[in-house]
Amino acid sequence: MKKALAEFIGTLTLVLFGCGAAVLAGEQVGQLGIAFAFGLAIVAMAYGIGPVSGCHVNPAVSFGAFIAGRMPLNEMLVYWAAQIAGAIAGAGLLLLIASGTDGYSLASDGLGQNGWGAGYLGEYTLVAALVFEFVMTCLFVLVILGVTGGGNSAFAGLAIGLTLVVIHIVGIQVTGVSVNPARSIGPALFAGGTAIAQLWLFIAAPLAGAALAGILFRAKLLGQD
Repeated sequence: MKKALAEFIGTLTLVLFGCGAAVLAGEQVGQLGIAFAFGLAIVAMAYGIGPVSGCHVNPAVSFGAFIAGRMPLNEMLVYWAAQIAGAIAGAGLLLLIASGTDGYSLASDGLGQNGWGAGYLGEYTLVAALVFEFVMTCLFVLVILGVTGGGNSAFAGLAIGLTLVVIHIVGIQVTGVSVNPARSIGPALFAGGTAIAQLWLFIAAPLAGAALAGILFRAKLLGQD
């Protein structure tokens, strides 16, 4: 229960801070500010709940850990449930806050949902979105498995958070950056429409990228001997 609660709170925080920066302050802080909001949310939670659950706050990270042999299946499924519930709760809180002004419209302003194609940010293609999410999730999980595999590093949370910052700097215009199925599911459930129709990519591509990272570590092609 402690681990599940930690993952719930951590994922809620990630969605509320990261998507919140985009929805509530995007015009003020810009793409760089949004990128740091996501990354610093991870840094904060890494040190806040990391000692309890490892601060996965991402089904792809848990899946990568499972594939790498660092997590049993039943525990991964508990993490997934807590992460998805946390993301939905975070998105719901964000919607409640954003709706506190007449200038906000869910239909036009969104909730930080991911997407691609015509009308979405840089209007990148499906192929570009798929490649981006697969590659970036793989690299992200590689960093996580690497910095957490040789004992507890005092700087692991910082390394993971800064990696997420860079991924957002590079990719916000491509997909809004998911690399995290839960982060995509939460806002999409409230935004509906295209966000729901495109949700499959933000589940499949991150999980596939995480699986590749896990396989590389399980096969001892990466990591310490």
